[in-house]
Amino acid sequence: MNILNASVAGHLQRMYLCFALVLLAGCGGHPKDVLTPVADTVPDTSRVDMLVATTRARSTVPGEMFTGERARTPSFAQITVSLPKLRKEGDVAWPEKLPSNPKTDFATLKAEEFDLDGAKGWLKASVKKSTDHSVLVFIHGFNNRFEDSVYRFAQIVHDSNVHSAPVLVTWPSRGSLLAYGYDRESTNYTRNALETLFQYLAKDGDVNEVNVLAHSMGN
Repeated sequence: MNILNASVAGHLQRMYLCFALVLLAGCGGHPKDVLTPVADTVPDTSRVDMLVATTRARSTVPGEMFTGERARTPSFAQITVSLPKLRKEGDVAWPEKLPSNPKTDFATLKAEEFDLDGAKGWLKASVKKSTDHSVLVFIHGFNNRFEDSVYRFAQIVHDSNVHSAPVLVTWPSRGSLLAYGYDRESTNYTRNALETLFQYLAKDGDVNEVNVLAHSMGN
């Protein structure tokens, strides 16, 4: 009985420790709502220009653009992210404070919503610029805010040195470890929109190849 109690106590202690670490991580970290465009003050930084297709609801919060809730219809946007020169490959250089400093941080230079025709026009122009007329579609995983997916995809595109037209598909994740069930259902909610995108790319005569990178629940 004593051994059982000690085992249970140890298990509970580990659970409390893990929960405390999660709370601490939530209280600290980087500023949120980083998608308000800043001035292009460092012209020699690297840039990633991407098309975003999302089933997230629009946000009224400056710098957030889209929330973790579900929209009735897909939305589209063009976002340009600058990446600082001094950065460890594979890392996202989140700003320590806002506004972002393009010299040291990932910074949003442009964030504009598109209608469907605008998205098609951007994609056609970007595919023609690609050396092999290819498209890279990225679908993020569980527990991702909209800005998390944007900055992570910018990092992936830059560090992998791909020359494909970059398309981010971001579904309604609430960005919380406690929202697993909601996130999982949101992936199902987004399947039709994703299928429509792939059908469009398959029929586009300018597109020679489509590569899909899906992480975790995004699969």
